[in-house]
Amino acid sequence: MHALILVDLQYDFMPGGALAVPEGHEVVEIANQWMSDFELVVATQDWHPPDHQSFASQHPGREIGDLIELEGQAQVLWPEHCIEGTDGAALHAELEREQIDAVIQKGTDARIDSYSGFFDNGHHQATSLGDYLASRNVDAVTIMGLATDYCVKFTALDAIRLGLKTHVVVKGCRGVELESGDIQRALEEMQAAGVVLL
Repeated sequence: MHALILVDLQYDFMPGGALAVPEGHEVVEIANQWMSDFELVVATQDWHPPDHQSFASQHPGREIGDLIELEGQAQVLWPEHCIEGTDGAALHAELEREQIDAVIQKGTDARIDSYSGFFDNGHHQATSLGDYLASRNVDAVTIMGLATDYCVKFTALDAIRLGLKTHVVVKGCRGVELESGDIQRALEEMQAAGVVLL
């Protein structure tokens, strides 16, 4: 079984959103085109409590983009985004939801971020994604979404660690590019780990 994983196609990551990824909206149409080719489609959804420790607002004197340590992990401080139940956390309305078999929420623990759809950043706790895919005998995944250099990258690297044949649709991703070259470095890191770039 080969599954398609759509990463974080939520309003806060779209142009005009709290943590906008440039051209992020373009991925929605590409995702709709690809979904019908897969027997199983899963979407991940950033779903943060309001006091999530990755938010710069939780650290007086700190600014968005600052680097701190959180639960032993380096953590970029972000603007408040994808707060559970808010419009910004919703999946984009133009995404063909009837083709999505499951939505897996991540980043629900206020103490640690979860870029990957499979685990938190410290690999302390798993989301339900790995078990869901295993229960449906998935042995290969194709990934697209937002953002190339964060949640797509870490989801793909964890998929490889879990023994899944892993592909990333490059034209179906957009990146944050906090530092020039971040997107290219992310693609190279994924490829070096065994991810097939499509």
